Amino acid sequence: MYRIGELARLSEVSPRTIDYYTKLGLISPEKRSQTNYRLYTDETLAQLKRIESLKKEKYTLEEIKESLDKWNKVSRDEVVTEKLTSLQLHLRQLEREVKELSPLLEDMKPKQAKYAFKTLATQSAACIEALLLLLGKGPFM
Repeated sequence: MYRIGELARLSEVSPRTIDYYTKLGLISPEKRSQTNYRLYTDETLAQLKRIESLKKEKYTLEEIKESLDKWNKVSRDEVVTEKLTSLQLHLRQLEREVKELSPLLEDMKPKQAKYAFKTLATQSAACIEALLLLLGKGPFM
């Protein structure tokens, strides 16, 4: 169990940030010590690292809270939660990249698009095509 100062040092965020996240409900202490210190677990430390990672990806604290709430409902298992968060981050990054590539793909001539499609790995092309469909851009070719 960590007191707030220890948690701050290990997670590389300020104690004030931890207080703020606690007030927002992003994290919560496991229990209080006999001297009324808030005590946090290793799971809280991992959750703080996930929060900071999501913040670097430009998510708002509200979006992060919703995301964490969803993952906590799915499973309390830390490994599963980390994998799901990682996949979500990866998917968001791919969506951003497809949005950036979309105008370039639309400006390509059909022959250029076919060549680009053939040179991509099959899995990558399928992933890009699926993301384009999800974004309402239609098929790649």
